[in-house]
Amino acid sequence: MGDNLLIVHGGGPTAVINASLYGAVKEALKHPGLDHIYGARGGTGGLLREELIELKDIPEEKLELLLQTPGSAIGTSRDALEKEEYEKMTEILQKHQIRYVLLNGGNGTMDTCGKLSRACREKGLDICVMGIPKTMDNDLAITDHSPGFGSAARFIAQSVKEVCADVKGLPIHVVVVEASGRNAGWITASAALAEDEDGLGPDLIYLPERPFDEDKFIADVKKLLEKKSGIVVVASEGLTDKDGKPIVKPIFKTERATYFGDVSSHLANLVGARLGYKARGEKPGLIGRASMSLQSPVDREEAIMAGREACKAVLDGETGKMVGFKRESTEPYRVTPILIDIDKVMMYEKTMPDEYINAEGNGVTESFKEWCRPLIGGGLPKMISLND
Repeated sequence: MGDNLLIVHGGGPTAVINASLYGAVKEALKHPGLDHIYGARGGTGGLLREELIELKDIPEEKLELLLQTPGSAIGTSRDALEKEEYEKMTEILQKHQIRYVLLNGGNGTMDTCGKLSRACREKGLDICVMGIPKTMDNDLAITDHSPGFGSAARFIAQSVKEVCADVKGLPIHVVVVEASGRNAGWITASAALAEDEDGLGPDLIYLPERPFDEDKFIADVKKLLEKKSGIVVVASEGLTDKDGKPIVKPIFKTERATYFGDVSSHLANLVGARLGYKARGEKPGLIGRASMSLQSPVDREEAIMAGREACKAVLDGETGKMVGFKRESTEPYRVTPILIDIDKVMMYEKTMPDEYINAEGNGVTESFKEWCRPLIGGGLPKMISLND
C-alpha cells in the first residue's frame, strides 16, 4: 500500500480556488507512489464525516474545467473547530492512510493548517500538512499577495469604471458602490485602477483602515458637487467610526465574522437626507468573487503555481508551512514562490499600510496603484466620453 494525499478547501471561494486545486492535482498525478488523491467534500466537515472524493481518475478534459469554474468544485466550509475535532482528524487521516494534507484557504484555514500540523506532530505521526493561500481579501500575512485577490481587484476596477461611464453620461446622482473586505481595504482600494488610461474612475474611496466620519464624508461629497453633478464613491463593507463601531448595525454575527448591514444604501440615504441630492447604492457582493468573465489571467496562473508548489513541498516532506509569493520585480512583474512558517500566518490579518492611503483618507496613493496594477492581468478596456 502506498500513501495518499488529501486536499481540503476552507472559507469563502474565489474565482481561482479551483485553479489551485487544478495545480495541486496535476502535480500529485506525477507521483505514482500516491494510491489516492482525495478531496474533502465540503471542507473540514467533509473530512470529519469521512466524505472523500477520489480525484485521481478525473479525465483531463474535466480537470481543465476547474480553470473556468468559480466557487469550490469539491465544496468548502466555515466549520468552527475545537481540540476534539483535530484529534478526530488525525485518527481519520491514519485510517485512510493519508500522509499528505493540503489546506487551501485564508486566515481561518491557515489557523486550521497550523493546528492540524501541531496535532500530528504531538502524536508523533508522519503526516505532512501544507497551506495553499486563498483569499480575495488579500489579508494573509507575509506573502506579497494571495490568489483570489487579483480577480476580485479586476472585477471591482472594471465594474466601477463602467458605473463611472454611466454616471458621466447621466450625471444626476451620487452612486455609492460597496466593496468586499471587512477589515482590510485591498479590494476597495483596487477600484482606483478604474481611472487608468482614460481617467474614468471613482471620485472618493473609503477604506476600513481609517475611522469613518459621516460629517467628513458629507463635506467631501458636498465639495465635489460644487464642481460636478455626478459622483461615484467606493466604500468598504467594513467601515467603522472612531470608536470602532460599524457605521451600519450588523445584521448577523458568528464567532469569527460580522455580517454588516448595507453600507452603500446607508451612505446613499445619508446623502439624500443631508444634502437633498439624488443618490443610490450598489452592492456587487458575491458576484465580485464569482465572476469568471473578469478573472485575472495572472491570478489564475499564480493560483495554479501555488497549488503546484504546495503539493511539491508537502511530498518532499515539508510541513507546517504555507506557500507564498515574493515579489522580485514590479516592472517587469515577476514573483517567486516561497515557503512561510504557518505560525507567522495563523489568524494574522494584513491590512493596507499607511503609505497606500492618501492623507485625506478618501483615496489611495500612486504607490498602491503601482503595486496592484500587475495583479489584475492587463489594462482595462479604454472608454470615451464626447460630452466633456
